[in-house]
Amino acid sequence: MDMMETFRQTYLEESFEGLDLMETGLLDLPPGVPDNEKINEIFRAAHSIKGGSGTFGFNEIIDFTHVLETLLDEMRDGSREVTQEANEVMLQAVDVLRDMMTKLQHHEPIDEERSGEVQADLERLLGMESAEKSSPEDEIAVEDAVAGDWIIEILPEPELLQTGNEPIRIFRELAALGDLKVEVDLSDLPDINEFNPENLYIKWTLTLSGSDLQEDEIKEVFEWIDGDGAEVKYTPPQSTVVPVEPVVATVVKETVAKEVAVKPVNKPEAKKSPPAAKQEGSIRVDLSKIDQMVNLVGELVITQSMLSQFGDQASAGEEVVSSEDWADKLKEGLMHLERHTRDLQESVMNIRMLPVSFAFNRMPRIVHDVSQKLGKSIELVMEGENTELDKTMLESLTDPLVHIVRNSIDHGIEMPDVREAAGKPATGTVKMAAFHQGGNILIQITDDGAGINTERVLAKAIEKGVVAEDQILTEQEIVDLIFHAGFSTAEVVSDVSGRGVGMDVVRRNIKGLGGSVEVKTTLGEGSVFTIRLPLTLAILDGQLAKVGTETYVFPLVSIVESIQVDKANVKGIAGKTELYKLRDSYIPVIRLHDLLGVEEACTDLEKGILVVVEDSGIRAGIFVDDLLGQQQVVIKSLATNFMKVSRIAGATILGDGTVSLILDLSETLSPENLQEPAA
Repeated sequence: MDMMETFRQTYLEESFEGLDLMETGLLDLPPGVPDNEKINEIFRAAHSIKGGSGTFGFNEIIDFTHVLETLLDEMRDGSREVTQEANEVMLQAVDVLRDMMTKLQHHEPIDEERSGEVQADLERLLGMESAEKSSPEDEIAVEDAVAGDWIIEILPEPELLQTGNEPIRIFRELAALGDLKVEVDLSDLPDINEFNPENLYIKWTLTLSGSDLQEDEIKEVFEWIDGDGAEVKYTPPQSTVVPVEPVVATVVKETVAKEVAVKPVNKPEAKKSPPAAKQEGSIRVDLSKIDQMVNLVGELVITQSMLSQFGDQASAGEEVVSSEDWADKLKEGLMHLERHTRDLQESVMNIRMLPVSFAFNRMPRIVHDVSQKLGKSIELVMEGENTELDKTMLESLTDPLVHIVRNSIDHGIEMPDVREAAGKPATGTVKMAAFHQGGNILIQITDDGAGINTERVLAKAIEKGVVAEDQILTEQEIVDLIFHAGFSTAEVVSDVSGRGVGMDVVRRNIKGLGGSVEVKTTLGEGSVFTIRLPLTLAILDGQLAKVGTETYVFPLVSIVESIQVDKANVKGIAGKTELYKLRDSYIPVIRLHDLLGVEEACTDLEKGILVVVEDSGIRAGIFVDDLLGQQQVVIKSLATNFMKVSRIAGATILGDGTVSLILDLSETLSPENLQEPAA
């Protein structure tokens, strides 16, 4: 059962990839005569989802996808053009399938009402009429189409049922193509003592009648078993007319329908089974990365063997080489061990790295849906999709990106007539770019819209009581007000925006990832949102610093410089805030021992070290007793293992086994801990 659950989850994960492929293809499918390559790609993805679902008995997905597949097939063979309405309904069908897959992944009931509505829309587009609406008289009135009879022999392997294939589904598909007569051959049925209930001993001969039967559509029904679980023999229509009793076909068709209709009755029974353990998810890894890990492990084994040999010699008291040579060889072995361990660590972390396209790929659909609702014309440009980021970070990044993109379309991009009146193209542009800068990854969302009206933002902030009426703010501080909880400049609340929820969540989530977000805007020209993130949440290049008896870790990427304090450059404001003159500017001084309540720490500025750090454009000097060295540290979450601690991002275990806390510089440099000096 565990193995079957693994296969089930693998199928669902692959189906999610297929749905992403379908969605991308539908968004790129222009109205009119279908692009054969694109429509075939979409059709293949839908067909694979439908075929694989039969293995696990996902009848709802089979039924729903069959209708979608039929619509795509008509576009594929050129009998139907692509329309805007059809495209929208098919996108809704992708959403329904994604919701079905998600529910099945977590062993939850499917929303049959929603899927039924969208399936009805698909059937309306197809102009289909339910078979149940036709009267028995209509089915009995079989014309002289007997000359178009196909004779199909099905010779299944005994293990066919164990692969999840059910002949009743095949009969149902064929019954939808024409009148079907089924003859059963029980000649291979064994004695009851030799009977295996998991094996199949039945063979069938099918007669399929119809005036417009196509060979391709008949063979397509058997695609999943022909040659792989069963031998299927096809005899095409003969020139002679063989009399067939039409009533038989009708009875068989009704019998198949009744047997299929009985299936849903058993669904509640299946739902009573205990849910499987929740899957943690998986990622696909390039084989070259695995090969690299294997090679590094091999190098580690060699180094370990060399060091073990030295240990054995020392234990036995052997004097094979001089003590000086022995020490040199031991030092060399430890250097090899350190290098290989670091390489292996980087290789393992590299496995967790995925291209940001995993987060970017959702955006075309967001842009399409929001622009349709708002009546705007938007072009989405994406660059740097292959830039890699930690998988955990990517999963947490998607929602902030969605909020920013929706905000850019709703508040940033103007209506087409307004843009044309301002001398701009009617189609607005939203650009998403990802690239490396130093030890960080930057993601920029740029729009060529109206920009942020700071006067309007300030007026709204005063109206809502976010800032005082007489408070003086810089232009950048006014722009940053959009990140305040509950703040919105939208005049009307809609399902797109206006409730003041979103941008505050963006900044909070990005900070939770150890990053920052900032906005640059020009009125009438557009805005740029810049997200700055570390490459990974698990490994950090850190600077160790001593404060009293404690050791703290500074993120190395945030350190600008470290200096010895010259007391002549220390100034104070109102006897409280200390400032240090660093060349031509003043920076606030934060005494870490006061901030974190560390006793027995150095209090004389001239006897310690001032670590100059920068975060989100804010620079300050953090006073510590001494600097101990730099090293890579593995971050352990305090919130998960203990509790959330203010100004602390996490903890790590040092080489001597002691625990060291990692500073959260975004909180350490918060306004309550420092005050910017006046210009």
